[in-house]
Amino acid sequence: MNGLVIGGAILALLGLVGLAIPVFTTQQTKEVARIGDLKLETKEDRSYVVPPIVSGGALVVGVILIGAGVYQRR
Repeated sequence: MNGLVIGGAILALLGLVGLAIPVFTTQQTKEVARIGDLKLETKEDRSYVVPPIVSGGALVVGVILIGAGVYQRR
């Protein structure tokens, strides 16, 4: 397979995932205090939003790269 087709397919797939799931959350554990062997930790949730214009742009660029890769092979 051509590199353009593979890259375009990955980019298009990421664009589709971004459109389907626009918000994702990660969890981070932070150490608040430490006294000897005793540790106090807190878990912090962070939400990230992927703008629809970025996801749509990745999808369009991915489709264009797939088309360019197929066109180049002929």
